Amino acid sequence: MTTDTEEPTLTVDELAARAGVTVRTIRFYSTKGLLPPPVIGPRRVGHYGQDHLSRLALIEELQHQGMTLAAIERYLEQLPADLSAHDLAIHRALVASWAPDSAEEVPLAELERRAGRALSEEDLDRLAAMSVIARTRAPGTYRVDLGLLRLGVQLLDVPIAHETILAARTVLMEHTRSAAHELSRLFRDEVWGPYRERESDPGHVAAMRSLSAHMQPMVVQALVTAFQRSLKEELRKWLRES
Repeated sequence: MTTDTEEPTLTVDELAARAGVTVRTIRFYSTKGLLPPPVIGPRRVGHYGQDHLSRLALIEELQHQGMTLAAIERYLEQLPADLSAHDLAIHRALVASWAPDSAEEVPLAELERRAGRALSEEDLDRLAAMSVIARTRAPGTYRVDLGLLRLGVQLLDVPIAHETILAARTVLMEHTRSAAHELSRLFRDEVWGPYRERESDPGHVAAMRSLSAHMQPMVVQALVTAFQRSLKEELRKWLRES
């Protein structure tokens, strides 16, 4: 598998096999602008990379959340053009977290199979700190968030101390709870209140149902994009001062 810094090496058939879709689907997404064009190599053969795989996974997750292709197209158009495959994986993981319940209880062997690698006790502690897994009362059985598992496994090799992960999780939980509270209040006061007053209007009811189905992924996109931009600004400021 390619990484963000490697040259794209997958043919369209290999990309389709890894993504679990058909070649026809990939070509259709390309014509709709949902996928960036491949890199054209020798003999005019198109090559695809990890960013294409990550984008296909994100499209699949958005469809799973009930979004139409037109809505997905608008969603992707609003993403920053320079998003890496890792950034796209974060978007997918966060969108997947809106699902009613994507967690399953599995034994260690099944967890390792889905992770694609053996997991040490330290790995399990780090995944638990990132809320990817949780230990259950049954020995050797873990409750795993399938939407976050792929990203969590990728982060295992990042040289960050376990204590730092816990501290970062505390910061994120505090601020995301505050944002969720304010967004919920705004939705309740500005959207739900007027809806309750117009329940007899069939057109308004249909519009509210559509908004309810699509609001969560759109909110995730807005939060992730804003956070990424803010983090880049803070890092640039820190590097200038150091």
